[in-house]
Amino acid sequence: MRKGCALVTGASRGIGAATALALAADGWPVGVNYRSDAEGAERVTAAIEAAGGRAVALQADVRDPGAADALFPVLEERFGPVLVLVNNAGVRADALAPQLDDDDWQSVIDTNLSAAFRLTRRALRRMVRERFGRIVNVASVVGPRANPGQANYAASKAGLIGFTRTVAAEVARRGVTVNAVAPGFVETEMTQGLLERVVAEIPARRAGTPAEVAACVRFLASEEAAYVTGATLTVDGGLSA
Repeated sequence: MRKGCALVTGASRGIGAATALALAADGWPVGVNYRSDAEGAERVTAAIEAAGGRAVALQADVRDPGAADALFPVLEERFGPVLVLVNNAGVRADALAPQLDDDDWQSVIDTNLSAAFRLTRRALRRMVRERFGRIVNVASVVGPRANPGQANYAASKAGLIGFTRTVAAEVARRGVTVNAVAPGFVETEMTQGLLERVVAEIPARRAGTPAEVAACVRFLASEEAAYVTGATLTVDGGLSA
């Protein structure tokens, strides 16, 4: 295990919480970022520590351009350089395109895409010097496929996949990998109200679980995934097959 730590954004619940737990199980000290759910972040941190790991809950709204400079120094001082970054924080604001207002468009783009760019930019400074780094962006199957009512969400996730591939090519020679996971419909608060109407379309005939997505992130963050970069790993029960 290298000396350093992992940062997971939006880690107080759902896929982010499961990912924080999975990375901690691999020995990484984890920064558990949250925007407003302090109680959830503290539960995740307590679970990691109860299992013998190390973690700290860190409040920051990743939409804020200053979030990266607030989060990284705290982790660097406490645990060492951030060598694993999981850009998981995401929001939805659904409406058909003619009804989407500017605020709902911008909020989704800022949270799901622009925040990932800023945090990745900050993380790469140290990863490139260390000649090791793992960045995993949590995209969505909605990026490459149509889902009416989610033009803003689809645009943000499609952009995240394109961003992933391009940055991966830029830093591959430096021992840094950049990949994405694209979950389908997973049982989280974000998918409440959507699952009943889509489960019949999923070949597996069920929604996924946060732990199933986290297992894929865990692999992409591992030493064994050193030759995997620029990839998007779909985790959707066959929905996009």
